[in-house]
Amino acid sequence: MSSIRPSRTRLLTAAATVAVAAFSLTACNDGEGVRNEGSSAGASSTASASGSSSQEDAKTGAAGSKSTADVPAASGNGKSGTSGKKGVTCQGSNTKTVAAPLNRPVNHMLLTVTNTGSSICYLYGYPAVRFGEAQSVPPVIEDSKPQAVVTLAPGESGYSSVNLSAADGSGTNGHTEKSLAVYFQGRTADEDVPSAAHPSLPAKGAYIDDSLKVTYWQQSMDDAISW
Repeated sequence: MSSIRPSRTRLLTAAATVAVAAFSLTACNDGEGVRNEGSSAGASSTASASGSSSQEDAKTGAAGSKSTADVPAASGNGKSGTSGKKGVTCQGSNTKTVAAPLNRPVNHMLLTVTNTGSSICYLYGYPAVRFGEAQSVPPVIEDSKPQAVVTLAPGESGYSSVNLSAADGSGTNGHTEKSLAVYFQGRTADEDVPSAAHPSLPAKGAYIDDSLKVTYWQQSMDDAISW
């Protein structure tokens, strides 16, 4: 009996040890630890994704706000200004004007005005050209009037063609001039535009007669030379 009792005690002790081990193993593998760790990782990922999304939204919002703020006001011909700056009248002080004879149409000269300023400028009406010491401004070709005011962003150019003399020789008082002044118009007749342009003429000068006339300012060269 005494030998059996210790053996039974040892057996019970061993069984208890196995049960404790099994309980511990079950506690580790019952999914609670995995779920808790997964929830923690998921929460971390969600927070990270939410943070990234918020940052992206903030960036997008900032970009959107910047784009909106930088959008300049549209002009009459659908073009826009730059950097949100207010447009001004084109004149000699903020443009460069070039006068170039044309082969076609014959007896024509092309005036090219390029915006050299930092803001958009508007070419109103048509150029008031003065060859030599002329006392009057040549008429404009009314049919050449564009649908909208010509608008020039910095670096862009506008055009007008000058019909110097009659192609069939029917013009009167033909003569050669060596100098040219180009005066600009304002938005209204009351606006004073004091700064004229003085483009160079060819060395031989420009031959003109009483049929001299000009086109309205045009947004494209093709439109200017079509008259």
